[in-house]
Amino acid sequence: MTVERRKLESTALFLTLFAAMLIMPPLALVFQVEDRFLGIPVEVIYLFFVWAGMIVAAHWLGRQLPRELTAEPPADPPAVDDD
Repeated sequence: MTVERRKLESTALFLTLFAAMLIMPPLALVFQVEDRFLGIPVEVIYLFFVWAGMIVAAHWLGRQLPRELTAEPPADPPAVDDD
């Protein structure tokens, strides 16, 4: 496993935990105010942007992680005559 792959996997873990913290009630409740933006509560906008950010980060990380090398399939066995 290369160092670059390990760094990206660590980044994926960090982003997952960070996003989970962002939607936990103690932090999400900070945005629970009476204000509205275009008629939408600020808390809903916050949660939507966190959710959208998680999707964008997952897409980016999926593109950055190199594909694992797969073993070549075994060669076809020689044909056997049933005479």
